[in-house]
Amino acid sequence: MTESQNIEYKTVWKHSSVPHNPDISNAFFRIGYIEAWGRGIRKMNEQCAVAGLPQPLYYYDSSGFWVVFRKDLFNEEELQAKGLNPRQIKAIMYVKEKGKITNSEYQKINTVARQTATKDLNELTKVFKLLINKGFGAGSYFELVN
Repeated sequence: MTESQNIEYKTVWKHSSVPHNPDISNAFFRIGYIEAWGRGIRKMNEQCAVAGLPQPLYYYDSSGFWVVFRKDLFNEEELQAKGLNPRQIKAIMYVKEKGKITNSEYQKINTVARQTATKDLNELTKVFKLLINKGFGAGSYFELVN
């Protein structure tokens, strides 16, 4: 699948609703699985937002159209795609499990110096915007954004 075939639609995306198989579409409409034409993508996007999930990914090619729902943005595959290094990914997974991380905890789980931990945590906060710094000085810690 090429990159151009991966489409991320937003809630405001408008499109025409033309069923590929009108007989099947009509049957689903009659039994109540379809309440109105042309609202499916918008409803999926809205429901994912309400549940705090990433927007679905929509794919198409000459053989069909499909939707990929993702559990969360804080998984190893997504974090690697964003460009995080292995230490940073380990830290994000740690924060998901424990709720927060300190500089000294980062140093311990990654076996790195304080300066490296500070640099990586600053990057996670300011560049990637995945963590938020709470507190100041020795008592500060980091939590996931949202």
